[in-house]
Amino acid sequence: MTVPAAPPWLPSLATPPGVYTPQADTLFLATALRREALAPGTDVLDLGTGNGTLAVCAAQQGARVTATDIARRALATARLNALWAGQHIDFCRGDLLSPISGRRFDLVVCNPPYVPAPEPPPGRTEDGDSHAEPGRAWNAGRDGRAILDRICEEVPQALRPGGILLMVQSALSGPEETLLQLTGSGLQAAVSDRMYIPFGPVLRSRLPWLRDRRLVTPRESFEELVIIRAQQA
Repeated sequence: MTVPAAPPWLPSLATPPGVYTPQADTLFLATALRREALAPGTDVLDLGTGNGTLAVCAAQQGARVTATDIARRALATARLNALWAGQHIDFCRGDLLSPISGRRFDLVVCNPPYVPAPEPPPGRTEDGDSHAEPGRAWNAGRDGRAILDRICEEVPQALRPGGILLMVQSALSGPEETLLQLTGSGLQAAVSDRMYIPFGPVLRSRLPWLRDRRLVTPRESFEELVIIRAQQA
């Protein structure tokens, strides 16, 4: 099985060291976002924007986009990429929803850290960047849910009536738990899409640990990614 090539509508943006490089999960989520056929003026939040790819995708569809990230380097990169793409995006620095507390959106899109890791998620320096740059954008604690659980708790309050959350995660980090939490918050939640990709360098580097925890079997070599789509009543 091969990972689909990036379509021509997906912007190719700069990504310096220390900022997450868009990969198969970004393409997967961008495709789901494009399928929403956003109406002009739709208020969209890109939570943890990275280099800004998803924010630019939404803006290109005519949405009013706000993008957040805790890392200064990511935000600086996303600002430059938005300028290069000719899109106006409102950028806010902070931890998840903290910089836009009290605001509500028609759609929240998020590609969070979700990879199970033997060590706790990396800490942050005073400027918001990680003490250990590699892994900041994907390592999410032993169950992969260090950020997912927070999103499930916080995002429902940021959605307008009828508002939608689109989020990608790995099957290794408990999509069933994500659905349970979102449904418990009153959202209509389901897995809208699934895809399989070959294990990348990160998962291959920790296969013994993943196998010891029975998250993967000795014969497995593909990771399942899912899109969670949840809608506010």
